[in-house]
Amino acid sequence: MKGNSITVRLDDDLAPILDQVCRSSGRTRSEVIRSALKRHLAILRFQQLRRQAMPFAAAHGYLTDEDVFDSVS
Repeated sequence: MKGNSITVRLDDDLAPILDQVCRSSGRTRSEVIRSALKRHLAILRFQQLRRQAMPFAAAHGYLTDEDVFDSVS
């Protein structure tokens, strides 16, 4: 796999948890960290987009998630 390499320093209590997950899943540290980072970045991006969209949604009466679900259900 081509890409950028970075060095990540793990807290002493995090390294054994990561290693246990790797052993139980058969995945490498890199695979687990890449997956966790992708998920975390996707959540951050979603939250950012949601904050940007909320004023427009509120202007159309969508104030809660339930308002949206009711509209599309």
